[in-house]
Amino acid sequence: MIKSFLARDSEEGQEDAIWSSLRLAISKSSGFRRWQTEQEALNVNDLDLAVRLYLKETLETLAY
Repeated sequence: MIKSFLARDSEEGQEDAIWSSLRLAISKSSGFRRWQTEQEALNVNDLDLAVRLYLKETLETLAY
């Protein structure tokens, strides 16, 4: 039981580290910066939320 709890905790930590690294890389990309400047009405100060919105919109566009 304790091993499964520790393994799950370790996996979550790894996922957090991966998301943090990915979020940073995306936020530095020219596509993200361009998207941010195009979002005049969107005032998002939370980087996590901004990256999620960018990814959502990008994936919706690619789905067409």
